[in-house]
Amino acid sequence: MKRFLAVAATALLATMAVPASADAFLGENVRFATFNASLNRSAAGQLLADLSKPGNAQADEVAEVIQRNRPDVMLVNEFDYVPGNAAADAFRRNYLRMPHNGARPIDYPYAYTAPVNTGVPTGFDLDHDGQVGGGNDAHGFGVFEGQYGLLVLSKYPIDVSRIRTFQKFLWKDMPGALLPDDPATPAPRDWHSPQVLDVLRLSSKSHWDVPLRVGGTTVHFLVSHPTPPSFDGPEDRNGTRNNDEIRFFADYVTPGKGGYIYDDKGRRGGLGAHEKFVVAGDNNSDPLDGDSVPGAIDRLLRAPRVIETRPGSQGAVEAARLQGGANVNHKANPFYDTGDFNDKAPGNLRVDYVLPSHGLVPWRAEVFWPLAADPLARLNDASDHHLIRVDVFVPRW
Repeated sequence: MKRFLAVAATALLATMAVPASADAFLGENVRFATFNASLNRSAAGQLLADLSKPGNAQADEVAEVIQRNRPDVMLVNEFDYVPGNAAADAFRRNYLRMPHNGARPIDYPYAYTAPVNTGVPTGFDLDHDGQVGGGNDAHGFGVFEGQYGLLVLSKYPIDVSRIRTFQKFLWKDMPGALLPDDPATPAPRDWHSPQVLDVLRLSSKSHWDVPLRVGGTTVHFLVSHPTPPSFDGPEDRNGTRNNDEIRFFADYVTPGKGGYIYDDKGRRGGLGAHEKFVVAGDNNSDPLDGDSVPGAIDRLLRAPRVIETRPGSQGAVEAARLQGGANVNHKANPFYDTGDFNDKAPGNLRVDYVLPSHGLVPWRAEVFWPLAADPLARLNDASDHHLIRVDVFVPRW
């Protein structure tokens, strides 16, 4: 009976707009967001140096974008990893807690970051250019270890003891992995040798399951940043990897599909069938346009327990019209674009996602992309991506 009432109440809430002042007895409204903030630098230590004092112009813009959207929980993509949360602490102290152009400071008591695969050498010639070394031969492209890292910021406590990371999961250990094929040979999916596959990790950065305590409810914040499906050749080694990086979380949240998964501590299996979660990140995959493997992002959008939220903006519509180029021939509605990319190719795309699970109630979703006439349009160049946010009601059951 308790289970029936919980399902019925969730269904009822889903039929109505949930007010910001929803009864705390029933649950809490939480604004989840993802933002590829392009806070990456060309050398190790440079980001920490830039953030160690106020006044960095780009960090000021990124902070203002966050302050004006005021997420409760967010993923920041392309935030270089620095051990001990040093860069995260500097960003919170010198930028987020400082007002910007009338935007109120915002405080995140909880932050999580961890090592990623970018710049970690494999010892093999992954791109077949006859040389070993450099970003293209690392587990994830990067000129130093930790470039393009991930950062989770939260107003809610993070259950650190239950975090699962999947940095070292091997690509070959995914059943039916879409391994790249060398078009010059008759053998299938043989771009990488068996010796390479014995060490090559799936995640180009990392995949994290970060449990949050929202009232009395645990919500798993599932974050990642799959590789762009480009910067390769006919073997499509990045496109195939992007597909499988997206598939990883689709399998992880689908009962019966995540049994093959193991985390960095050796624990096996996916997420429990009744766990609540929000998937967030720059997945570098548009449902209809761009270079990703056809259907790649659909694996996640159509996963049985995932709710498609469709955030959008009129600013993206205006940008596609004014910029033209590849946007003219796109199949997708530009209202849903989140990335402002090269006008010749690939054009603007929907690549960033915030996707709650069944058991949660999303009731508002937006992309922060101000129209050109809006005074806040000056923030559109903070990054080539735009922050997306989804307001979610988290029931207390």
